[in-house]
Amino acid sequence: MHSPHDPYVRVRGAREHNLQGVDVDIPRDVLVVFTGVSGSGKSSLAFGTIYAEAQRRYFESVAPYARRLIHQVGAPKVGDISGLPPAVSLQQRRSTPTSRSSVGTVTNLSNSLRMLFSRAGHYPPGAERLDSDAFSPNTAAGACPECHGLGQVHRTTEELLVPDPALSIREGAIAAWPGAWQGKNLRDVLDALGYDVDRPWRDLPAGQREWILFTDEQPVVTVHPVRDAGRIQRPYQGTYMSARRYVLKTFSDSRSQTLRTKAERFLAATPCPVCGGSRLRPEALAVTFAGRTIAELAALPLTELAGSLTGHDGSETARVLTEDLLARISPVTELGLGYLSLARATPTLSAGELQRLRLATQLRSGLFGVVYVLDEPSAGLHPADTEALLTVLARLKAAGNSVFVVEHSLDVVRGADWLVDVGPEAGEHGGRVLHSGPVADLERVTGSATARFLFDRSPAPVREVRAARGWLKAGPVNRHNLRGVTAEFPLGVLTAVTGVSGSGKSTLIGEITEELPGVGRLVSVDQKPIGRTPRSNLATYTGLFDVVRKVFAGTEEAGRRGYGVGRFSFNVAGGRCETCQGEGFVSVELLFLPSTYAPCPDCGGARYNPETLEVTYREKNIAQVLDLTVEAAADFFADTPAVARSLTTLLDVGLGYLRLGQPATELSGGEAQRIKLASELQRVRRGHTLYLLDEPTTGLHPADVEVLMRQLHGLVDGGHSVVVVEHDMAVVAGADWVIDLGPGGGDAGGRIVAAGPPAEVARAAGSATAPYLARTLPLGGGPRPR
Repeated sequence: MHSPHDPYVRVRGAREHNLQGVDVDIPRDVLVVFTGVSGSGKSSLAFGTIYAEAQRRYFESVAPYARRLIHQVGAPKVGDISGLPPAVSLQQRRSTPTSRSSVGTVTNLSNSLRMLFSRAGHYPPGAERLDSDAFSPNTAAGACPECHGLGQVHRTTEELLVPDPALSIREGAIAAWPGAWQGKNLRDVLDALGYDVDRPWRDLPAGQREWILFTDEQPVVTVHPVRDAGRIQRPYQGTYMSARRYVLKTFSDSRSQTLRTKAERFLAATPCPVCGGSRLRPEALAVTFAGRTIAELAALPLTELAGSLTGHDGSETARVLTEDLLARISPVTELGLGYLSLARATPTLSAGELQRLRLATQLRSGLFGVVYVLDEPSAGLHPADTEALLTVLARLKAAGNSVFVVEHSLDVVRGADWLVDVGPEAGEHGGRVLHSGPVADLERVTGSATARFLFDRSPAPVREVRAARGWLKAGPVNRHNLRGVTAEFPLGVLTAVTGVSGSGKSTLIGEITEELPGVGRLVSVDQKPIGRTPRSNLATYTGLFDVVRKVFAGTEEAGRRGYGVGRFSFNVAGGRCETCQGEGFVSVELLFLPSTYAPCPDCGGARYNPETLEVTYREKNIAQVLDLTVEAAADFFADTPAVARSLTTLLDVGLGYLRLGQPATELSGGEAQRIKLASELQRVRRGHTLYLLDEPTTGLHPADVEVLMRQLHGLVDGGHSVVVVEHDMAVVAGADWVIDLGPGGGDAGGRIVAAGPPAEVARAAGSATAPYLARTLPLGGGPRPR
């Protein structure tokens, strides 16, 4: 462990990803911020090296079986690290949380609330006390028996199962059935049972249609298959399964996400008729506290929940338990998340919200002497909430911990005790530590992109505000916290939608659809992952990989061997490594710990078998090409127009540092969003397109924000319209029109507080955004709008 005398974590020879043998000393027990352009290597240093090494040492200390795992996952590429305390990582993992995971389960607040109901709830006369498990929809003791604690039942209807009743069963009327032989088998069974599979569906008697779709019977019959293309098939015993039964079985039991998604198309979710969507059994719903059931309290925004628990007269037990709950709620509301309810499902939260929930939970954990490594905790935060975040980080530090934060928000950077700036640029042009020391000393560092923004005191250039070419009216909207809100979006300009977290920004832009008059083509670019497995990557998503495979299939060597385009795909048998099935990784399952990916022991992560790798184009094989960064690939393929165009748009949105084959699982939400944007930009477009972007600058260094904004302003100059939901005041100041929502989050928000050109909104009374925008605008607020 670390020596008590040396107050520094000392890293020597770090070579993870693009780090170029980095040596750096970082003080413990202070707030350290890691900065640098996107792809400079700051995450490789903070997470890939420091956190990974702390985790490796922890594994080694806990269990012998973990040593095998470390061997598989590999230790970080670093010479030595001394003075390293144990570490806790709060990363913006894009894992897919289950539908049962909620704000209450992530923060453990649900446990406290269940305990309160069990010990101090008001029970009906004669009812016996329930233990806390009985108040959880995730346990057999508490779950509503009808919907198994999901709150919804999935029903299906004839309209869903048979979208086109003019077709016969043989022509595929029952769209919900599986394809290929399985569907043919069900059709042959029906035929053998005596149903007419050649009559249009709508001409079959109602009773037959009902039975075919909904029966729970599973009769077995002998099927005599029709001879197919001269092949003789023997009679077999076939079992019938109705369309509803097949869909429900696939939806609940299938391991394949694709099949489950397909099945879901034929189901409609309705609130469970027994528990009314509360997910609990009747005995639990009969117990109340402060006049409400546990389901009603869990549905309240946390600020309201706190209000209904305060000043509650009751037993000593009730007092102790409510005080504990209130103490746990307070850090969550302090981080600007008071608008969330305990029942809110985790998959509906943004990455920033989820990370701040974990952070609030850590505040109560009472740990000290550890290093917290945080990944952009300000992501998705309005400047007003960033101040609260700094207070929380200061509290973690005051409790005797080291707080290491990877961050782009200049407000967080200014609040640091120590700054580690990595660069100067991205990918192979980065990976060096330019500065490690107090913030003020960065001003003297030449070549630092961060210094330019942190210390630039010249006013922003004044830009003429563009005039709208027309207006698009959305609303009245009644969703989430928006009550009858009508908004007008100008066309032909760049509009920024602002407001504190939870004020209703995403809900509002979600109402802009192609159905609205004035919308030509609508392109909505969100931060959802471009894929959930290492199989999806930048090259497959953008279509770039198809062209690259054609280039390889066109080489003389491929022709001699008879290799077609498919040979160069890692998604199908043939050219890929069969050990990892072309993933390049094998999944390592761990007891009590999240499963991890380790490089495939046979291909070492190359994804292909040795024969495929013998084919080269310009002295590189396909695996080496996938390993090129976008920037390097742009030189390599400069004379292949189809590839070059794709690569140029990726460079334009600031992604030159990503590798072509980088798995989707390693990309941040902001990177995924910019890949989607680049895929859109590479299409040749005619007519008017309206682009909707949800926080496009998340995860971007101010220098990269400039590059991205040049692209977006270019789209507007090209005759398109752009609407961005944004917290970055530099972006808002450069917009033509601002729609500010608020004034608060949740029930305290959901109204349009101000709308107009930035200079006007900056003077709006009662707007949480105005003071921060005013600070960013050129002196005097710029020209009056035309």
